[in-house]
Amino acid sequence: MHSAPLTSLGTLVAPVSRAQARWTEFALALGGFAIGTSEFSIMGLLPDVAREVHVSVPQAGHLISAYALGVMVGAPVLAVLCARLPRHRVLLGLLAALTLGNLASALAPSYESLWLLRFLSGLPHGTFFGVAALVVADFAGPEARARAVGRLMLGLTIACVVGSPLATGLGQVASWRTAYLLIGGLSACAWLLTLLYIPRTQALEGASPLRELGALRRVQVWLTLGVGSVGFGGLFAVYSYITPTLTELAGMRLSLVPLVLAGVGLGMVVGNLVGAAFADRSLPRTIVAALLWNVVTLGAFWLTAHNPWLASLSAFAIGMGFALVPGLQTRLMDVAADAQTLAASLNHSAFNLANALGAWLGGLVIAAGLGWNATGWVGAAMAVAGLALFGVSMALERRRPRGAA
Repeated sequence: MHSAPLTSLGTLVAPVSRAQARWTEFALALGGFAIGTSEFSIMGLLPDVAREVHVSVPQAGHLISAYALGVMVGAPVLAVLCARLPRHRVLLGLLAALTLGNLASALAPSYESLWLLRFLSGLPHGTFFGVAALVVADFAGPEARARAVGRLMLGLTIACVVGSPLATGLGQVASWRTAYLLIGGLSACAWLLTLLYIPRTQALEGASPLRELGALRRVQVWLTLGVGSVGFGGLFAVYSYITPTLTELAGMRLSLVPLVLAGVGLGMVVGNLVGAAFADRSLPRTIVAALLWNVVTLGAFWLTAHNPWLASLSAFAIGMGFALVPGLQTRLMDVAADAQTLAASLNHSAFNLANALGAWLGGLVIAAGLGWNATGWVGAAMAVAGLALFGVSMALERRRPRGAA
């Protein structure tokens, strides 16, 4: 049993048992699984959605952008607006919004309404993961917080392997609307489990929107977010064009591509667990090692992309670059001081920016005629840039006066 209040949670209304903490982790990870399934499944359902709402497939692709825009807008706005609320209420409210957003998406009568609902569904994404990461890290304590964040992120990574293919398959067999009903049901289950098990807390003492906005004045917060935006963007430079690369360059049959995509997701699961475990031992070294891993694996893709077997192994290895995520999430808790909610939430805005930036830069080199596999060099260069930013961050930290906050 915890005999004292937890640092970031505020004042606990009652002590928390280890079993309750584990059930809370599971409930929040299930919420992450629903979010990941909601975010990724649309990619496999675009033709069905386009056909039913009477738009072209490229226009339906704007639904992906609508969700990403919702994440980037919602993370800072909701984190600031919810600053004075107890964290258990914030998480319950965000899960309720996720449930309603996905259920409403299943009932959308037109493309315009579906676009708006996908934007609204993305709003809670970043704040949910940010607040949930703070909660599970407090339960685990200083020596195991990164592993707790890793267990939370398992929901998101498993969604790439299981949730998205399941929703896509259901949508193709029945209807894309059925897929969103399933995701809404998963979110509702996460809400119910969170209601039953999350500890009740009082609001943080002195918490305010102004204090949360103070995170934006901290150079280390911006540098850490920059590492995520640039250093993690390399994965998306390759992943965004993995299907045409495998079929056009490696000569792989289109029917086998989903297996490779599942391999990327499995790599993310493994990388998430490994990165979280090592981050608890040495956070800076783990971040550096993850970035170096990205440099090597993404650069190697330029050589392996011509062979279907080697390209598949490369895709798994590139997915393991997700090891960077729990480390960066944990570092933001350190550098944000008393504005942790906004900083932790912005981490997921940074990852969505990484997605957009990687896809854009990868598209530029392909359009320039450098070949499908040139995305590997783009990804490696982005990882090098992430290393450089992290080097600047560490240099500034070493120059900080001893004893400074």
